[in-house]
Amino acid sequence: MARLHEIVLTPLPVERAFAYVANFANSSRWDPNTASSESLGDPTPRVGARYQLGVRLASRVVPMEYRIAALSPNKRVVLTGTGSGVETVDDIRFERTPDGTRVEYGADLRLHGWLRLLAPLAERAFAAVGRNARDGLQRALDEMAQADTEIAA
Repeated sequence: MARLHEIVLTPLPVERAFAYVANFANSSRWDPNTASSESLGDPTPRVGARYQLGVRLASRVVPMEYRIAALSPNKRVVLTGTGSGVETVDDIRFERTPDGTRVEYGADLRLHGWLRLLAPLAERAFAAVGRNARDGLQRALDEMAQADTEIAA
């Protein structure tokens, strides 16, 4: 199993950060490792909401379905993802800070079938995926905060 843990600090208010990140239909906007993302039904973040993603895996794009397994508004969302030979659990926590929001993103990746043979390499690759996603999320949330500031001015 490969694990990642990333933290993003943003001036965006927790309510806006949570609404954006918990709606996994937005993930292709901030995660460069996600080629496509869409909701399967109502995209509103709630337990049971489902999202279809096309995830870049080496030179391929692999379809994965994510489902919200647990949700505490403005505090935490847990998503489970399944694809061909891949399972993930993404645990994303949100904390209000004096300057905005702290987003703590943790994920566990399990490989099945022949992909298990790649497990020794998966940890390093998954760490790079995590850094890319963190950087993309940082940019997206900060751009939203900047836009909010410009609208308010």
